[in-house]
Amino acid sequence: MIWHSKSSYTLFFLILCFHSLGQKKSYPKNYFRNPLNIPILLAGNFGECRPGHFHSGIDIKTQGKENLPVYAAAEGYISRIKMDPGGFGHALYITHPNGYTSLYAHLNHFNPSLQKLVRQKQYALKSWTLDISFKPEEYPVKKGQFIAYSGNTGGSTAPHLHFEIRDTKTEHPLNPQLFGFDIHDKKAPIPSHIAIYDALQSIYDQDVNTYKLIKKGATYSTQKDTLYCYSNQMQLGIAVMDYMEASQNTLSIYKATWYADQQELGSITLDDIGYDQTRYLNACADYKLKQESSIWYNSLFVCPNNRLEHIYQFTTKDNGRITLEQGKAKKIKIILEDVYGNTSIVRFSLFYKEKKSNPICTNYLYAAKAVTIESSNLKFNLDSNALYDHVCAQVNTLARVDSTSLSPIYLVANANIPLHNYNPLHLKADRAIPFSLIDKTVIVYQKGSKKVGKKSTYQEGWFSAAVRDFGTYYLAVDSIAPSIKALQAKGNELLAKNKITFKIEDQLSGVQNVEATVNGQWLCFEQHGSLWFYEVDQYCPKGKNILKIKASDACGNETIQNYTLYKP
Repeated sequence: MIWHSKSSYTLFFLILCFHSLGQKKSYPKNYFRNPLNIPILLAGNFGECRPGHFHSGIDIKTQGKENLPVYAAAEGYISRIKMDPGGFGHALYITHPNGYTSLYAHLNHFNPSLQKLVRQKQYALKSWTLDISFKPEEYPVKKGQFIAYSGNTGGSTAPHLHFEIRDTKTEHPLNPQLFGFDIHDKKAPIPSHIAIYDALQSIYDQDVNTYKLIKKGATYSTQKDTLYCYSNQMQLGIAVMDYMEASQNTLSIYKATWYADQQELGSITLDDIGYDQTRYLNACADYKLKQESSIWYNSLFVCPNNRLEHIYQFTTKDNGRITLEQGKAKKIKIILEDVYGNTSIVRFSLFYKEKKSNPICTNYLYAAKAVTIESSNLKFNLDSNALYDHVCAQVNTLARVDSTSLSPIYLVANANIPLHNYNPLHLKADRAIPFSLIDKTVIVYQKGSKKVGKKSTYQEGWFSAAVRDFGTYYLAVDSIAPSIKALQAKGNELLAKNKITFKIEDQLSGVQNVEATVNGQWLCFEQHGSLWFYEVDQYCPKGKNILKIKASDACGNETIQNYTLYKP
């Protein structure tokens, strides 16, 4: 995987506004052209699982290069330009008269007139990040008109063009592969694993049985065709990969339909994703099982607080659940399709053997209800949106990190169980804190060797911050300022030819702000991860200059470094 972090087992997924079961939506074909002048080869497609969200478009390969010309996919007007250090990076939006908007992301530079405007706006606002909207008459474009150069900006880690088609009214991204682009794909999906769940338990409160799938003739099955179950109410999850010709990247499928004894139970179809709901990926797929196995399993059932339940189409009242009779096998079939109709079939049987007793939990947190997790020096207030399924939760107090920490470590529930949104976590220190350090106290989240501190607020003995994870937390003080390192400097001297780059990092609360000036005048620095760079422009005078870099973190710790900058 080269563009974004994603498992080699692609979660096929879903988001759908159907007219009827099995019916594809009708979109205009041949209205949009390929935004590049090279054949479309996909590095990623619509609906793939990405950390915390579904992939919202297609990633078009650019032959491993940057700065390929990008063209308007159809007539319309440039309606928005957004510059962001993460996410889409340099992004351009075109609104079309037929009710759709196209998005072009991870770009380098825009066409000359737009690039000039963007730079002028950045200097006027003294901000590299921008979000500019345009009126229809300001920047009209024709189909095939040059608009920008492809790149590798924002959350991208290798050159490519991220391309989306959205419904202009709802702003929902739609599946671009349904719009008739010339994409050659005759490869059927490859399912890799099946997961079997006890439907009478929370998905977080059971050891899920998983089985590898192997191809047997024209279909896929488990090693043993019959799987034994210890509950008479079962649910399924599946992991699957898809491919296209001339590309090794894994892709998402378009549709899955499952049956029991030839009765259709339900289906999922990938079509329409709303950004306001995309994080429900962690409910539609088994986040806990992904953390434990590195494989994404799509859930062929709806968790109690999965607010994307409308994307499933069920034919039974029990939402796709499989009911078993003791001593009798039930034949299961799953049909997997990509958007071009290439199909794979999975077959196996489930056999109810005997009932196994469920574990007893004394502190259940129920989905769709506001709850509070408490101990003597900890309170975690969760609203009704936080949990996707019931959680057996408790707080364990662990050994202190070191002598400088202000509290022991608190293990809150299980880090492998996802939370949907940010909720307030409150901790009390168990040692005296000087008044001067109260404003520099952070709540630290630790997972493995990774530590992330979040600046807290203080009220009546409690330090509070909004967090979105279960796991280990403790209180600490962040009094260390960010570090600044010039990558092309000789001592404190820099030569401004084309680009100068700095690495700016912070140990705990994170770099909050970076400001660069040349001879006291603001200079446009762009961020890409921990790197900050300046592409030399007319705003830096020729000759000898004084460059000042100031970096601060969330707790107000600040570093200032001065350099002598020579521009030929």
